[in-house]
Amino acid sequence: MTSKAVYMIGDVDIKNIEEYKKYMEKVKPMIESYGGEYLIRGGEIDSLETNLWKPTRMVLVKFPNKKIAMEWYNSEEYKPYKNIRLDNATSNILMVEGL
Repeated sequence: MTSKAVYMIGDVDIKNIEEYKKYMEKVKPMIESYGGEYLIRGGEIDSLETNLWKPTRMVLVKFPNKKIAMEWYNSEEYKPYKNIRLDNATSNILMVEGL
């Protein structure tokens, strides 16, 4: 049995773009080194039904499986950049198993 891909869904409201750029610059190649693939990274949002939340800046990353995704998320390598995100943006981050 093969493990299922997982998708990290992020909705990020950037408060300090200059500091947040440091996060974006370093995290993309880091995610890719864990087998992650950006499917959405910003872009225009057309809200069709938004009764639960009002999205701001959406990010969607596909990882080969949950184990790898969590290894990246909990890595010492990512930790300082996660703190940059937490200090300079408000975000919701979800991990969803694919089909």
